[in-house]
Amino acid sequence: MVASRMAELATAPSAVYTSPLERARETAAPTARTLGLRSRSDRGLLECDVGSWTGASHARLVKRPEWSDVQRWPSGFRFPEGESFAEMSARSNDAVLRLARAHPGETIVAVSHADPIKAVVASASGVPLDLFQRFVISPCSVSALVFGPGGPHVLCVNSTGSLRELVLS
Repeated sequence: MVASRMAELATAPSAVYTSPLERARETAAPTARTLGLRSRSDRGLLECDVGSWTGASHARLVKRPEWSDVQRWPSGFRFPEGESFAEMSARSNDAVLRLARAHPGETIVAVSHADPIKAVVASASGVPLDLFQRFVISPCSVSALVFGPGGPHVLCVNSTGSLRELVLS
């Protein structure tokens, strides 16, 4: 469980933020409870708005001719009646940076969804958005980033094990 793994951190998180979507709030709740914190909603952590594709099955979507753009050229793709990956990436990065600046020197938890997490990790890693689909983000995994004067540092991506070793060296 993510909550017990967060409790292992050398510096206890001081805040928990979550996407307003129910599945993210449900994931954040045990962590916030375990840490004795209130979970706060932040729209910047929302999943990509897939517009008219909302509710369609993955099996159906992968058969669409546009699916290759979703995978191979996401920076050039906009979901019909929805958001582009570039907009989602900018929104997600802006949210994480804003939250980090609001908590200087503190550890915070931000619960989001696979694509926004991949976009933030890609940006912090210096990886172009067109390659962000190469990252794997599993449900309830932890990706840890440090934002400091020297820029971002990626401590781990998609961790499902102990977090005791998360320190910037």
